[in-house]
Amino acid sequence: MRYTTPSTGSCLSLVLGLSTCLKMIEYWNPDEVVELPGVGLETRRLVCFEGGGFCRYYMGLRGHEKPCEQVYFSMETLKVLNEIAPKHISRHQVTKYAGRHGLVRPKLMRKVAWRLMIKVMSREVARFIQSRFGELRVSEARYEDLLTEADELYSKCLNSLNKLF
Repeated sequence: MRYTTPSTGSCLSLVLGLSTCLKMIEYWNPDEVVELPGVGLETRRLVCFEGGGFCRYYMGLRGHEKPCEQVYFSMETLKVLNEIAPKHISRHQVTKYAGRHGLVRPKLMRKVAWRLMIKVMSREVARFIQSRFGELRVSEARYEDLLTEADELYSKCLNSLNKLF
């Protein structure tokens, strides 16, 4: 198996499960303004940090679905998203493509990413970025702190990933 580079858009798999990633691509709406529930902050769904080389996109998935608040990804990934989204893509197509081309299977990417992330940031921030809310107890005040910490540390994760490639 080989790893794909960030420029192919694989950075989405660092923080998302495949289903959530495909849902984001299908319902892509970067200009929408949203209010973060429980925090009272109003923000654009897509916020980019040019100096850090990454963006975050508010998903806000809760309830019956696997939770996913924020999605972090590289500026290179943003270029790919802007070319293909919004678009429906079957999860089976992605899995088959990865298998045919000897790529790391999508379901393993989060595990690979976890190991990479905990080398450059605290486990608590890594859990927040990967929306592992079952392992993380977040008050309203702590949510804002974690969002700020994640915004500050995600570029370190990307730099670490780029060094590997």
